[in-house]
Amino acid sequence: AFSRPGFVTFKTPDTRGFTEQFNLKSVFARTWGFSIGKVVGSNGTEMTREFGELLSANLTAEQLAACEHLHVWERDRFMPGSRDFEPGSSVLAEEIGRMLASSHDDVAGQRQVNMICEPEQLVIDCVLVEPGEWWIGWHISQPGPLCWPGGVPQIELPDEAVSRTWLKMVEGLMWSGLPVKVGDKIVEIGSSPGGSCQALLGLGLSVTGVDPAEMDEALLKDEKFNYVRGRARDLPRRLFSDFRWLATDASAVPNYSLDTVEAIVTHPSVKIEGLLLTIKFTDWKLAEEIPLYHKRIRSWGYQNVRSRQLAFNRREICIAATRD
Repeated sequence: AFSRPGFVTFKTPDTRGFTEQFNLKSVFARTWGFSIGKVVGSNGTEMTREFGELLSANLTAEQLAACEHLHVWERDRFMPGSRDFEPGSSVLAEEIGRMLASSHDDVAGQRQVNMICEPEQLVIDCVLVEPGEWWIGWHISQPGPLCWPGGVPQIELPDEAVSRTWLKMVEGLMWSGLPVKVGDKIVEIGSSPGGSCQALLGLGLSVTGVDPAEMDEALLKDEKFNYVRGRARDLPRRLFSDFRWLATDASAVPNYSLDTVEAIVTHPSVKIEGLLLTIKFTDWKLAEEIPLYHKRIRSWGYQNVRSRQLAFNRREICIAATRD
């Protein structure tokens, strides 16, 4: 019905109920919900008033009272990692959120703005699609990204991080729910310069990085980090026999990455329980192959396979897979 880069709407039947659960099941949808209209203008005070009128016209007092959370976010201005841009809360979104939360009625004044909510809660959404154009709607939170404002986890790249892959690893673990714990052994293929490994070390894991390129000096000083310089497909399979988890973020076409992982996890000496794979797309047409990637990974014995384009991903997706 309407679209801009990063924001799409579709028409739905008028009979859809307010509390109906809905799962879009899209790899590339960061978050989703039901729209009740848009507010357009140049005066923030006037737009805030129209926001309240739009809610009153579409929701009952009981429904409004049940909405304890308000999520306000901007459509991405640039590709993540470009022009110093990263997704997440912005000054503009926070300012508008405060205006909207203090409008309409006493209940709205108690609404939490851009806070992570609990599953099964009703959330009012305000998407800042263009300057002076807000799209208003709601969703019912589900475990994971639908509890995060705009589907973006509230994490920031620490100053000591050697690369932004730190963000991708942290988000990937949050989204996937892989039950990693302190002391677990994990190997990352394509680990240079070491941002992802830093994130894993920060969680107390024992980390091995495999890459023909050099690792940052900060990683080499950590006693819980082991660096194997070379290509994973050229290494003896016994090297991988002690790991519980395997991650990849190699700059390679999807089938090359999957070939490398398959040769490792299907070896009789290897008992890796879970995978967190970054799959790069040299061409967006490769997205059509995602179902085939899932089928291939399941053939290795990993029955639970899911994909998502993480908020901090670029032209790539994250695939999480576990054996049970």
